[in-house]
Amino acid sequence: MTSSRLLLFDIDNTLLYSGGAGSVAMTAAFRDIFGVDDGFGKIEFSGRTDRFILQSALDTHGIDGDFEAQLTPFLERYYALLPATLAEKQGTLMPGFPQLLSSLAQVPNARLGLATGNFSEAAKFKLAYYGIDEFFTEGSSLLGGFGEESIDRADVVRKAMESVGAGVSAEQVLIIGDTPKDITAALDNGVTAVGVATGSYTTDQLRDSGAHMVFEDFSNWRQAAEALTGA
Repeated sequence: MTSSRLLLFDIDNTLLYSGGAGSVAMTAAFRDIFGVDDGFGKIEFSGRTDRFILQSALDTHGIDGDFEAQLTPFLERYYALLPATLAEKQGTLMPGFPQLLSSLAQVPNARLGLATGNFSEAAKFKLAYYGIDEFFTEGSSLLGGFGEESIDRADVVRKAMESVGAGVSAEQVLIIGDTPKDITAALDNGVTAVGVATGSYTTDQLRDSGAHMVFEDFSNWRQAAEALTGA
């Protein structure tokens, strides 16, 4: 019997490019809740979890208080703004999607999930807007690990493995992302790191970060599906 294989995807610049909708909506929400314009201007988003990004912005602007109490109104405002912001921006699916997901979904014993820095509801909005939420949904819930769970991306990967990967050995888990932080998070969990250079990092940079497998993009989705599933 073939072992189950778990493929956990990052979202931004891996599955899709939202045109910056997430950062625009987060910036507007931060202004509305905390009264600071361009609250994330000095914060690096790439490869970070949304929890880390928000905490960094609060620290940068000297906004003290209980983080969980601050998180609730911020998320309410962010989620209220994001759908319209997605519609305003010129985003796109990355090369090879949704074909790669369709192909992987048909592979026996292959499971799909997310290991994303996005807050879970933001992930749902983005995937639904670009029409690929069905590949990562069970009932009304997205499958995976999300940005509210930790400031550390390795924790998000571990949460995803626990929630989606029951019975799957570490040797059969692949983390697919576009940044060195995706690669490091995979390595920290002892699983296979797959880099795709559709973000701001090159194949060489991803390989130098320790990626076991690197793609320029997934435009050759048939070949990518075979490589990712060992078919």
